[in-house]
Amino acid sequence: MDLQSIKNRFGIIGNATALNHALNTAVQVAATDLTVLIVGESGVGKEVFSQIIHALSSRKHNPFIAVNCGAIPEGTIDSELFGHEKGAFTGAVDSRKGYFETVSGGTIFLDEIGEMPLGTQARLLRVLETGEFIRVGSSKVQKTDVRVIAATNRELLEFTQKGRFREDLYYRLSTVPIRVPSLRDRKEDILLLFRKFVVDFSERYKTIPVQLDEEAKQLLINHGWQGNVRELKNIAEQISVLSTNPQVNGTELRKFLPEKNGNRLPVLANQPGATAEFNNEREILYKLFFDMKKDVTELKKMFLEILQNPSMAGSAASFTRDSLLNDFHANNELPVASSNNLNTAVNNNIPTNYINNNQQPVILGEDNIHQHEEIEESLNIMDKEKELIVKALKKHKGKRRDASLDLGISERTLYRKLKEYDIDE
Repeated sequence: MDLQSIKNRFGIIGNATALNHALNTAVQVAATDLTVLIVGESGVGKEVFSQIIHALSSRKHNPFIAVNCGAIPEGTIDSELFGHEKGAFTGAVDSRKGYFETVSGGTIFLDEIGEMPLGTQARLLRVLETGEFIRVGSSKVQKTDVRVIAATNRELLEFTQKGRFREDLYYRLSTVPIRVPSLRDRKEDILLLFRKFVVDFSERYKTIPVQLDEEAKQLLINHGWQGNVRELKNIAEQISVLSTNPQVNGTELRKFLPEKNGNRLPVLANQPGATAEFNNEREILYKLFFDMKKDVTELKKMFLEILQNPSMAGSAASFTRDSLLNDFHANNELPVASSNNLNTAVNNNIPTNYINNNQQPVILGEDNIHQHEEIEESLNIMDKEKELIVKALKKHKGKRRDASLDLGISERTLYRKLKEYDIDE
C-alpha cells in the first residue's frame, strides 16, 4: 500500500518530510512483531500511528485496545492491565481479566507510558521479555501473546536518569522509535489541515466555509501551536461556528488564537521539544530560584539606600544594643545613626561600628556580631521541592487541589509527590 493511500485511509493530511518519514517507518515495522515507541508532543496524533501499525500487521483481525496510563489511578492500574483474583483487595468481589489477557493475539497501545508507576513497569518488562504475567492476588503464571505499542510526550531518557522510569524498560520499548513531528515542524501543512477542518465543520454546522486573507494565513502559520493538530482543529471549529464573516482577516483571527504564553522561564537550547512546557518539577525549582533572586536584589537595594541616606535610619541611636542586633538578625536591615547621636549611642552601649559619623559606608567587623553564625543552606533539589510542597499544603490548610494550583502542577502529580517524599498531611 502506497503512502498516499494510507493517508487517505486514516485521514492524515500533510506532505512534510518528517511526517512522511514517520509514516514510512510505521509501515515498515507493521509487518513485524517488534515493540514500538511513538514519541511526540501532545496533540500530534500518536494514537493514529498505533492504529496504522495494527491495521497493517498480521494481527489486524484480532483485538486492539488503547490504554491511557496517565488516566488510571496508581492503585488500580495493575488490576486493569493484568487482572485480579476474587478477594485480592477491597472491592474485588469477583475475578477479572486484565487487558493483556483479553487482548491476547492482538495489539495493546499504552499511551502516556511515562506516567506508569515503577511497580507496574517491572510487570510490563516481564511481559515484554517472556510473555508472562500474574494476576493481582494470584500466584499462577499466565501467558499472553500481545504486541505492545507505547507512546509518550515526555523525554523518557531524562526520566530514567531521574529514577522515574526503568532504564531496561526504556530500551526494551524503544526497539523501533517513531518520532511524530510537531505542527511547528511542519508549517507547510498548517493551511492544508485548517482548510480540511473548516470544510468538515461547515458541512456539520451547515455554514459557509471560511476563507483566510494573506495576513490571517501568515498569523496561522507563525502561531506557536502548543496543542498541535488538536489545537488547530479546535480553532477551526470555533471560527466555523462563531465567525460572522466568511472572509476572516488577521484582526478577527487574533480573537480566536490564545495569547502567547508569557512564561519567562529559561529555555534549554538544542534540546528536543525545548519549546514545549517544562515538566512540573522544573517549574517549581525555577520559581523558587527566581523568588530567591528577587529577595536578594531587594535586600541589596534597601541596604544601599540606607548607606547613601543616613537620615532614613531615623532615631536608630535611641535603640538599645540588643534591639539593634535583633533587628539586624530578624530583618537583615542595618540601622545607621547620624554623628549627632554618637553620644547617645555610646551611652546605650551600641558598638560604634554601627554609627556613620562621616556618612561613609559602615563596615561591620566580625567581633561586633558575636552571635552571628552562618548556616549553610541545603541546595538539594529534592529538599527544596519537598519544602515548597509542605509550604503550599500549610498555606491552603491541606487542600490538595488549591495547593497543586499554587505550585503549578496537577493534583495527581502532587499526590504522587506526597507519597514519594512521605509527606504527612
